[in-house]
Amino acid sequence: MKFANRINALKPSAIRAAGKLIASKENCISFAAGYPAAALMPIDEIKEITTELIEKEGTTALQYGMTKGYQPLLEEIIKLAKEKNIDCTEENIQVTTGSQQGIFLTALAFLDKGDTIIVEKPTYLGALSSFTPFECNYKGINADHEGMLMDELEEALKTEKNVKFIYCVPNFSNPTGKTWSLERRKRTLELAKEYDVMILEDNPYGEIRFSGQEVPSMKSMDTEGRVIYLGSFSKILFAGLRVGFTIANPTITNNYEVLKQGIDLQSNQFAQTQIAEYLNRYDLNEQVKNIIEVYGEKRDIMLDIIDNKFPKSIKRTNPEGGMFVWLDLPEGTDATELLAKSVEEISVGFVPGGSFFTEPGYENTVRLNFSTVEKEDIVEGMNRLADFLNKELK
Repeated sequence: MKFANRINALKPSAIRAAGKLIASKENCISFAAGYPAAALMPIDEIKEITTELIEKEGTTALQYGMTKGYQPLLEEIIKLAKEKNIDCTEENIQVTTGSQQGIFLTALAFLDKGDTIIVEKPTYLGALSSFTPFECNYKGINADHEGMLMDELEEALKTEKNVKFIYCVPNFSNPTGKTWSLERRKRTLELAKEYDVMILEDNPYGEIRFSGQEVPSMKSMDTEGRVIYLGSFSKILFAGLRVGFTIANPTITNNYEVLKQGIDLQSNQFAQTQIAEYLNRYDLNEQVKNIIEVYGEKRDIMLDIIDNKFPKSIKRTNPEGGMFVWLDLPEGTDATELLAKSVEEISVGFVPGGSFFTEPGYENTVRLNFSTVEKEDIVEGMNRLADFLNKELK
């Protein structure tokens, strides 16, 4: 079979590989998922909405729609954006099949073979999966608790060839849970302007803040149309409906619309009507408030056990929101080997962190998820993991 050369660059998702291993062990407690908590989805509300939509608007809600998106949903997205001080109109918005498709559309619109993308170290694995088929190059930038290191970013912009955009998840990132400071966001905008590159600002977790002060998005400070903003309803409403959106300058948005016509014609029309009707009827802030309360408690349980029972040689991040905690194990530790032993010996799973980097050498890292796990299972699983790591890393 004569596959395209890009197929040779593809690699299976390390997250899904870990998931298969964990699923093979009965009653394994998993901190590997990246899902929102199913118990917090407003099921009764969507059941009522769905029944009414089918009865009253079934012939239109189940029909083809516009590629750009369902008109009432576009109007709701404009309202939500204005709450974040992002000024936009319909011409700035493209509804996507999850924010993941927004990443792919950006790659499709901007990347030629040999182009360079600047990413934080580590970065979202799903973004790397979208970018890699375009045979691009990566430049990873180290980060501290405030975000990318700006001296490294500027040096990369000076020296790297054909940089098309900077990709980042500034709020409660996947995988580290870190949040960028306002100063780093402002400086990134300045550097992007100086070196004429775009910024792809991915914000699927931004609403889920349980501590600290909200930090303005780069898009809200963007005066040149240089920032492409990605949003999603997957983490705060229904992940399986796969409804996300992009906010960008009209030229970019028009290109997205044309490209999307060749990918899937449009995102799921019925899912768009469900989300739009939910936003019209109910207070999204109340839904988010409930998520924040539950996730905040889960995070606190996880961090308390790490701080008090894990080996002191392990360093962790301090997420102010989102769904993840990141661990740095002692140098020379192989988290993939530890995962296999952990699943087999103590029935606890996690995601090794090496695949979130664009180069080797970071196999001593781990991503832990707390959103999907019940509180009593976090206590049990983290205590098991503490005993296991104390034994393995002694």
